[in-house]
Amino acid sequence: MTKRKPPVPAMRPWQQTLLSGLRALAAQHREDLQVLGRPQILPDGLALITIRLRTADIQRAEGGLVLGEAEEFVLGLPSIEWVPPYVLTPHTRFAGTPHVLEGRRLCIYLDAGREWNPEGGIPAVFNRLWQWLTDAAGNRFDADTALYHAVGGILHRTDGAPTIVAREPDEHRTAHTGWLNPRHDHRLDLSTRRADEHSLRLPVMPLSHHLPYAAGHTLADVLNRIDNLPPEPTQLSNQQRGVTSSAFMTALRHAARRNPQGTCQYFVLAVPHPLLRAEPRFLLAGRLPAQASDALRRAPNPAQNLSALPAGIRDSTIEWCYLSDERESVTTRRDTQRPVTTFHNIHVHIWGCGGIGSWAAELIARAGAARITLSDPGTPVTGGLLVRQNYMETDVGDNKATALARRLRSLRDDLTVDVRPPPPSSELLDAAQQADVIIDATVSITAGRFLDLLAGLPGRRAVLAQMTADPTTASLGVLTVSAPGTSHGPSLIDHTTGLQVLADPSLEPYHPLWTEPEPSDELRPTRGCSVPTFHGSAADLVGTTAALVTLLGMQLRSPVSGTHLCAQPHTGTQPAQHFVPYASRPDAPPPPTVRVGT
Repeated sequence: MTKRKPPVPAMRPWQQTLLSGLRALAAQHREDLQVLGRPQILPDGLALITIRLRTADIQRAEGGLVLGEAEEFVLGLPSIEWVPPYVLTPHTRFAGTPHVLEGRRLCIYLDAGREWNPEGGIPAVFNRLWQWLTDAAGNRFDADTALYHAVGGILHRTDGAPTIVAREPDEHRTAHTGWLNPRHDHRLDLSTRRADEHSLRLPVMPLSHHLPYAAGHTLADVLNRIDNLPPEPTQLSNQQRGVTSSAFMTALRHAARRNPQGTCQYFVLAVPHPLLRAEPRFLLAGRLPAQASDALRRAPNPAQNLSALPAGIRDSTIEWCYLSDERESVTTRRDTQRPVTTFHNIHVHIWGCGGIGSWAAELIARAGAARITLSDPGTPVTGGLLVRQNYMETDVGDNKATALARRLRSLRDDLTVDVRPPPPSSELLDAAQQADVIIDATVSITAGRFLDLLAGLPGRRAVLAQMTADPTTASLGVLTVSAPGTSHGPSLIDHTTGLQVLADPSLEPYHPLWTEPEPSDELRPTRGCSVPTFHGSAADLVGTTAALVTLLGMQLRSPVSGTHLCAQPHTGTQPAQHFVPYASRPDAPPPPTVRVGT
């Protein structure tokens, strides 16, 4: 009985639209564009159509891509409109050129989600293709961004494989043994040191060349890519020469035999950038499944050629791990050039771990502070505080400073967090000489006076700051700064500012920050002898605190004593931000002040 051939999938309406647009464009530009043959429909529904594009008029610069009088391309037409068509070459002549993926696919969209609009149709695709060709021929691709992934220009990642984190400043230019230290089921840290008995040994092997055709899917693919140089290889120095497939297999087997039975055997390839050979190498991480790893452990000394390897090892699928390369030499912080970068690598004291202090601490930790010292009167976290303070259900009953320190340590491995007694503890007398910044978020007269005491000490190093918000909405913020060289502390500066603000009608929206609140301005969160507190949500406090931290970050560039006033956009307050420079008035009596801190 003769088997029937499976039916050829029909083109979807969107593909028909694209094909019609392509033929119409070719009809308009007969000398420049031809459609060759009929579309091929793949089993997954993708339609492929070959075209010929005249490229004789594209100008070439030195080092640019060499194009013929005309070039053929294969367009991939997806069946859904939100996926952009893609462009392949029927050859590998462009392999190694920036923005060529796996040797054949042209990367005409860097971020399809933002750059592809289906309304543009086929003309938009050809505009992208033409721009790509002119940039490639004109040698105008930026070497810093072109083909960031040095392995075929694509991200290698297998579903279910863990993430490997690389942070240690190692350029991996020589072969060596590394360690994977497990953090949890989905994360392993790459290190030169073994953390504990659960750490896994792996070979880290540098290659002499990039991998324009990607790394493949099986161990055999990887070994072939290691030994086969890319088209037109550059001259390699002795320092640039990499390992051979035989050396790779020897190292892989030695590592596998030293790891427990039943575990996957990992490896890392250090691949040079195709354009920037002096730059740190791209790290590609993969693993053999446990079954193949055990077979490798039982195997005799590895064969010197690929064909002699047992099939179960040679044809084993490689599971690619996402490698989060966080080395400073290859990573740019996402907050670079923002005001909070002034907190990077400095020591910050935060007094008061309530509504403002708890959020300020996290923002400053994420900004890259090297050390944060916390102080709080010792009040425990309660369930009611979870509405607006930076704590979790599991923190209830714990001391605020202790719970906040635990949270901050969970944000970054390299952050030092310590807890000190609250002011006026004698342990804080050296804070102004030891820290770079001291932030008082306590709304405590005692803490404020202690900070004023530190301000007058000779040789003060720290910038002293107070952060508060209004009691009615927590949407108006106050940042008072005492810069080094100013003998008065934030409390006196704040009092002086209050007199100026209350006397200025243009700043009337900020008057409540220096006046006694009405009974309705505060609330009692629990029955009985409950201390009144302010109205405000987590959103209010996070927004106000973020503005105050940003303003303080700007101040740290060149500290000036004075007071910043700010209001969140939804308040409609004008001016939304205002700075009152400090002018010493020691004879001025302090006005009554009510502020938010808990």
